[in-house]
Formats: sequence, C-alpha cells, structure tokens
Amino acid sequence: MDQMGKRIKRKREILGFTIKELSGKISVTSSLISQIERGKAFPSIVTLKKISEALQTTVGELIGENEGKIQHPLLKFNERRFTKKNTNGTSSYLLSYHFPSKQIEPYLIQFNKNSDSKGIMTSNFPGQEFCFVLKGSFEVTIEEHKYSLSEGDGFYFNSNKFHLFKNTSGEKAEILWIITPNKN
Repeated sequence: MDQMGKRIKRKREILGFTIKELSGKISVTSSLISQIERGKAFPSIVTLKKISEALQTTVGELIGENEGKIQHPLLKFNERRFTKKNTNGTSSYLLSYHFPSKQIEPYLIQFNKNSDSKGIMTSNFPGQEFCFVLKGSFEVTIEEHKYSLSEGDGFYFNSNKFHLFKNTSGEKAEILWIITPNKN
C-alpha cells in the first residue's frame, strides 16, 4: 500500500497536479489523497480507477503490477514468447517481457527457405523499426525501393511505409527486429 501511494504521488507531481487539484478531478477530499499517498489509507477500486484516469495511467501501473519485470529484465531463451507465424513459415518471438511503458519491442524473426515477412512485420502505424540480419540474406522492399541485406547488416526505416522482407539465402534465416510499439 505504501509503494502504491508513492507511485501515485510521483505520477501526480510529474503531471504538476497539487493534491487539491487531483482530489477535485476525482471528487474526493484532499485529506483522502494525502492519506493514500502516505500509505495510511487504501482507495476503493472505483477511486483507484478514477485516480489512474486523472493521472493518465493504468491501475496496474499504480499498483506496481509490472515492476518485477522491469526490476528483473532478464528473459531466458526458453522463456521467449512465440507471437505469430504466417502461411509460408516465418515465425516471430518476443524477446522481452511485455509491460505498458515499454519504449521498444524486440523480436526474433525466423524465416524458412524462400519465405517472407507478410503478416508478421505488420507495424504500419507511426513509429520506427530496426532490423539486424543474424543469419542469411534478404531482399527488402520499402515502398518502391529494393535493398539487399546480408548477415551483419542493419536496416532502419519508418513503420508507416510499406515494407516486406524476403529470405533470399536458400536456407533458414533470422533477423532481430526492434520496433517502437503502438501506444494506441
């Protein structure tokens, strides 16, 4: 309860709200907000939801649901999460834990012989992407431009441009794909 109060206070101060301003936004007393921030009172779920909305965050963030993952950033090989596979055998795996405040999302994409990224690399919202070829070679199409990538090459582009990666190596290939996640 004490940590939640500290998170609420920190978020309130970052947004520049006084205790009185926050209490007015959610129709509770200033005394209640002060007690919550000092860990002397616990808000009802309804009040906690109102606080999270006023502070432009989530209840989960206020109660610290993701702090263990942030404090323990290691994701072991056998813990990586399969995310999707397309019809020609390309698969993607999330290489970090998911939490709402992430600024980037790293993926491993494994391509079968002659497969492509259709249906896998679908981030067509405003943002940026970086790819690093771990194994194999690729033909990359960004809008009407084509590029050849080999092992060790890096490639950076805007997500909202049409993009397609095709494995041209004649064997299985892999890329590290890092994107800015969609916040909408």
